[in-house]
Amino acid sequence: MTSKPAAKASDKARQVIDLLTEVNRNIVTAESCTGGMIAAALTDVPGSSSAFYGGFVTYADTAKSRMIHVQARLIRDYGAVSNQVARAMADGARNTAHADYAVAVTGIAGPDGGSEKKPVGLVYVAVSSELATVVIEHRFGDLGRDAIRAASVEAALDLVIEVLKGVKA
Repeated sequence: MTSKPAAKASDKARQVIDLLTEVNRNIVTAESCTGGMIAAALTDVPGSSSAFYGGFVTYADTAKSRMIHVQARLIRDYGAVSNQVARAMADGARNTAHADYAVAVTGIAGPDGGSEKKPVGLVYVAVSSELATVVIEHRFGDLGRDAIRAASVEAALDLVIEVLKGVKA
């Protein structure tokens, strides 16, 4: 029995744009460890301007606070790589942009920066809508910086697709 290969990021990005276009909605990104890679994947799709609002690359902690209004207290208390900050990034980006949806990613891509409690490969992905904000923790392991970032993009697109399909159901 052969298994169907996993969809590539470009296929997933096209699916996100198609799903958003079908319901006449848009999305904004808030990215830390991926540094704009999700926005790039989405804008690689022809016609993405119908559904992609724009993106925030909030790599520095101060950028998270200044650009998308993540409370400095959350970063101080939980760390920039946390469920709480991912949620605040998604909510902050959606509210700042007045977008229908937001996807946010924060994590430790390495090769440095990890600890026993928060190892390299720890990534949080969040999707925010007016109905709810969903956050998923991923532990990709120490695959190498590029592979962790690519896996983070795919995980983010997967979560957006899951949320959008739930809205359509």
